[in-house]
Amino acid sequence: MTFFTIETERLHLRKIDLEAYQYIYEHFSEKELSEFLGINTPEKLQKEKEKFKKGITTYNKSMLLFQLLDKKNNKVIGGCGYHTWYLDHARAEIGYALTDDNFKRMGLMSEALQPVLDYGFDKMQLHRVEAFISPTNNASIQLVKKFGFVKEGVMRQHYQKEGQFENSEIYSLLKEEHQKR
Repeated sequence: MTFFTIETERLHLRKIDLEAYQYIYEHFSEKELSEFLGINTPEKLQKEKEKFKKGITTYNKSMLLFQLLDKKNNKVIGGCGYHTWYLDHARAEIGYALTDDNFKRMGLMSEALQPVLDYGFDKMQLHRVEAFISPTNNASIQLVKKFGFVKEGVMRQHYQKEGQFENSEIYSLLKEEHQKR
């Protein structure tokens, strides 16, 4: 299988959609799967397998992820993409993370986010992209503001983390706002 890839100055962004997930889970060994997904423990691999078994899509929701690969060695260092993609409503929630601390604070997520947003609005035909962010995650808040996201409000006790409910600030970017940038 050939994977669609977007190239930036320092990254390869490898697209992983439902078709790609089905292929890798059907054809890759556990070792190959761990390497491909950038997972370094059997526990994390098992968790990923469970997510896949439960179903990545439903009748009206889907997801699409871009793995961030370091151009120097093709190592998976994170991901950026869309989950909770409401097909009927042309909107999705964006999520992103660097899984290797050695690559943080280098501007890589800013480098990745621009083409991922372009892909969402142009290829996925999104009208709206949402970001739910912890009020204490200043780096993430600054990242979305850099790309023109607008704060809409706070969702009280929106996420559960380590048994505690936490608020989320909601940010959004509309297609016409993105096109003006």
